[in-house]
Amino acid sequence: MIIEQRDLIVWGVSALLALGIGWSRFAKNKARNDLVRQLAAMEPEQRKKMLSHYSPKVALELRQELLEKFRIMC
Repeated sequence: MIIEQRDLIVWGVSALLALGIGWSRFAKNKARNDLVRQLAAMEPEQRKKMLSHYSPKVALELRQELLEKFRIMC
């Protein structure tokens, strides 16, 4: 079996694509965790005001994470 140049290029592009997808998921989770920590550090009224700026689905997810990680009810 001979490995051709085309095979190497396909494998290289696949590896770069996988790295890009993995990095973007890591960055998204890191940003989300930072946001939840910032919300936990806020005063309750300020936290409610911040959460009202997000879409209802995202706000609900953030509230659930606050409850799970920090036992904070919004």
